[in-house]
Amino acid sequence: MTPVLDIYPVTYHDNPLEYFQALRQRPDAVLLDSGRPEAPGGRFDIMSSDPLDILEVAADGIATTRNGQVTSQHPFEAQQQLLEQLPALSADSPCRDCELPFVGGLIGYWGYELGRHLEPVGNKARAVTSLPLARIGLYDWALIQDHDQCKSWLVASAERRRQVEQWLGTKRPTGKFALTSEFSANLTQAEYQQRFEAVKRYIHAGDCYQINLAQRFSAHYEGDLWQAYQYLRQATPTPFAGFMAWERQSDRCQQAILSLSPERFIEACDGQVEARPIKGTRPRGSTPDEDRAMAETLTTSIKDRAENVMIVDLLRNDLGRVCRPGSVSVPQLCGLESYANVHHLVSVIRGQLIAGLSPLQLLEAAFPGGSITGAPKVRAMQIIDELEPDQRSAYCGSLGYIDVRGHMDTSIAIRTLVADAGQLHLWGGGGLVADSDANEEYAETLTKIRHLMDALISGPEQHCKQ
Repeated sequence: MTPVLDIYPVTYHDNPLEYFQALRQRPDAVLLDSGRPEAPGGRFDIMSSDPLDILEVAADGIATTRNGQVTSQHPFEAQQQLLEQLPALSADSPCRDCELPFVGGLIGYWGYELGRHLEPVGNKARAVTSLPLARIGLYDWALIQDHDQCKSWLVASAERRRQVEQWLGTKRPTGKFALTSEFSANLTQAEYQQRFEAVKRYIHAGDCYQINLAQRFSAHYEGDLWQAYQYLRQATPTPFAGFMAWERQSDRCQQAILSLSPERFIEACDGQVEARPIKGTRPRGSTPDEDRAMAETLTTSIKDRAENVMIVDLLRNDLGRVCRPGSVSVPQLCGLESYANVHHLVSVIRGQLIAGLSPLQLLEAAFPGGSITGAPKVRAMQIIDELEPDQRSAYCGSLGYIDVRGHMDTSIAIRTLVADAGQLHLWGGGGLVADSDANEEYAETLTKIRHLMDALISGPEQHCKQ
């Protein structure tokens, strides 16, 4: 007999840390974190664990589930097959028409290099992590917090409810975390400059209009990555954050993703689609007057607005491949949004998904997000593969969910750290256009992530002061 899902109210907390503290050591525990109460724009926290199955996409693009029931050379078709293993909701199910974003389905990440199996990109960059190209779990329950209504719910069958209540009653102390080396870059400033000049040549030759060029920083660490995530969250709360950690089955090596992303990739609900690309960044000022001046320089910058508009056009094209003709619109162009450490220009693109197409087909059509490739997308990705020495792994991919009703929300995995084999990897990048300045762009790659490095270095001291 198919378990019946129900919605049970539970105690509300103003952030998800208290609940996830008890769940984090469960198998394949996942947290999609809205960053509330500090982050603007966030609403729901979603957390779960103990999935029915896990699907991983290997470097060759072949997707396989842990129980072996799904194996496919087409990774998105395999994900759809996995999602369909959950039974459809009955007409009288309380979950069917509820406002909760997730009532069972897929949660996980899609790495940037998954795009190599969708477009003719190439394969020159070397892999620096052993993470799969994507890792997605099939979850039949979730604990959800709604910070607008200040309410929390458990979506689960009666049997799962009893299990989860036992798990939540178990106190799991957080261990210590420390970096054991400084962050080191994979490019010197001179090497970045060389690649910057190569991008300029491609732009002037007409190959592209914009390229997102990134560099990687790595450090060794020891201890509890959940503690590291808490340091990062305190330093930079964001509305599309996430934490997921697991052990590689072959050798029990811990792997994890710690994402503090401010950027939505694509949301889909009842056929309505929304993307929110970020292009244009300035640091926050140290005084109110300086902060306002920084914001004004961003909103009046012709270069930054041009970058943003290029990506809006790219995403209009991507969404147009799967949205009803005439339905794609841009209700917000280059709007200012301010976060703990930076100001951003954010645009909003909306559309209506063509009847009969699934959210996973939408994700495939637009993946990876144009805001972190450049334009035109395929040529930009080819140039990135040529110029960046290392693969991006989960960075510039996506974290998110697709539930059994067809609801989907995904992030662009910027401000994202990847843990593997005792190292933390962190990338910083930015969009380059014809009038970009090399020194300014190099500095921007550091501005975007320096606060994350500092949080991991000084986190233990901050923790002791509280």
